Amino acid sequence: MIKSKILIADDDLNIIASLKYMLSEENFDILAMTTPQAVLENLKVTTVDLVLLDMNFQQDTTSGAEGLQLVDAIKKFDDSIPIIVMTGWATVDIAVEAMRAGARDFIQKPWNNERIISAIKTQIKLAKTDRRVQRLSQENKLLSADKFPQSKNQIIAQSPAMKTLLSSLEELAQSDMSILLTGDNGTGKSMLASYVHQRSSRADSSFVPVNMGAIPESLFESEMFGHLKGAFTDAKENRIGRFEMAEQGTLFLDELANIPIAQQAKLLRVLEEKRFEVVGSSKSLIADVRIISATNCDLAKAISEQRFRQDLFYRLNTIQLRVPSLHERIDDIEPLANHFLQTFSGKYNIVAPELSLEAIEKLQQYSWPGNIRELSHLMEKLLFTCKKSIIGARDLLLENIYQSAGEVEEISGDISANNLSLSLDEIEKLSLINRLKHHRGNATETAKSLGLSRSGFYRRMSKYGLD
Repeated sequence: MIKSKILIADDDLNIIASLKYMLSEENFDILAMTTPQAVLENLKVTTVDLVLLDMNFQQDTTSGAEGLQLVDAIKKFDDSIPIIVMTGWATVDIAVEAMRAGARDFIQKPWNNERIISAIKTQIKLAKTDRRVQRLSQENKLLSADKFPQSKNQIIAQSPAMKTLLSSLEELAQSDMSILLTGDNGTGKSMLASYVHQRSSRADSSFVPVNMGAIPESLFESEMFGHLKGAFTDAKENRIGRFEMAEQGTLFLDELANIPIAQQAKLLRVLEEKRFEVVGSSKSLIADVRIISATNCDLAKAISEQRFRQDLFYRLNTIQLRVPSLHERIDDIEPLANHFLQTFSGKYNIVAPELSLEAIEKLQQYSWPGNIRELSHLMEKLLFTCKKSIIGARDLLLENIYQSAGEVEEISGDISANNLSLSLDEIEKLSLINRLKHHRGNATETAKSLGLSRSGFYRRMSKYGLD
């Protein structure tokens, strides 16, 4: 068990010795300083759980001014560190000023051992609770819901390909090794990553997915490692990064190939050293996370073209598993389709129609370029477009989209040119769909062909509900 670290600041060596003896007996790790300057210098490089400081140092022995200045300086540096102040010249005024400056509690010398130990344990516990609440709050803001409305605890797998994959993932979940999931877009890689997390020893901690393609290069370090208030112009408050959110849990790096080459070295360093620094701080924090990553990109080709670091690939590729496309999972199509119908039926409070045998056969014959995501969207749409109790093959309207990528692009190009009823947004959405199909779902190549940055491409995808 990791000991809580307490920094004691007092110019009286006898006081320091007494506190060290008492607190060491309580299994605390003690760091002691005799000047305000030494306190601030050490806080820049050392992580502590609480500061216990005297209000009076050698230059000023009664007013508490130095102590108040030090409390203010510590809070400006890191507002999350709990501070308990002590003085032998206790007055109500000094206590009030110390609390206003940011101290959490006030102890008068000579102290009562039980009182000071209780105060320290209480403040450390409250600080950890505050940190957890802050982390969960940021998770709620940043982490998206599941990509597919399928239960996290239930993955439909009746096909031999999926049964084999799930069997492998069940075994790997018991280890702590890095896993690289490959396969086409929309095959459910993020859901499978969550599946591994839930069956691992880290299941009680957070599962934190990150779309690497949606993070602007300039904000990479802030998003991944967090930042301190004032670290740069727009840093108006402390921010917890994804590595810290996933502490003792699992960090899922989606769209792995979209990490800019300049940022890959920073990620590699964290994975090798298992430590990172928050932007604006020189203190190293432990990166206790399991890494699962996913990509639809040919990483071997990306490495040969020097778009992806080979050493990072080896670090993430302890074991590599390919997720089969939906057209390789014929036995799963019918149960998946029925699952989505029932899920959306409950969501919209609409009675779900049944799939006819002809409709099921049609679904099984379709190529599903958009994989499970495309099937999910189709079932959601059918709840509103099919007014019958049984869905027929013609109700699927798959014949309108069952085209090769070239045919679709040619047809939609004519529509864009000749159909004056289309709005600019509709034309843009159509272009995105066509270009994605042309590049077989490769986001990097699609963005490049459209002359868009990665973040600009993902913003447009999100705008039209295509992400």
